[in-house]
Amino acid sequence: MKKLLILAGLIALAGSALAQDTMKGIVVKPDALTWKDNPALPKGFQVAVILGDPTKADLVVQRLKFPPNSQIAPHTHPYSEVVTVISGAVGTDEGEKLEKKGEMLKAGSVFTHAAKHAHYAWTGNEEAILQIQYTGPAGIDYQPG
Repeated sequence: MKKLLILAGLIALAGSALAQDTMKGIVVKPDALTWKDNPALPKGFQVAVILGDPTKADLVVQRLKFPPNSQIAPHTHPYSEVVTVISGAVGTDEGEKLEKKGEMLKAGSVFTHAAKHAHYAWTGNEEAILQIQYTGPAGIDYQPG
């Protein structure tokens, strides 16, 4: 229920942002994305910003490319996020200790993580691309251990 309320809140925030003049008919095709390394992420991960400025208090839509057989250690963000699996499959869970348990979420799956709650993710034998929506500024704090 808590996750549903968080998702509803994020949708309301996104709806409010969509009503603003900053969102004028944006179309981005996959081959037009500019993928970049991000020093806050493990080597091999890449990010492509589709909408917004991650350094500002702005609605941000970005894609995250996970290499095969990779993981992001437990971490938190100062914001809640809505994540859609675009391609491949990814496992994710909450907690301060990475435990690769649970099912792998395939393309089309959507999940959320609440602000300031530790979570992590991993891939199997194939690359995965996620689309992440949040209200910036961006930030990531890795958990000790």
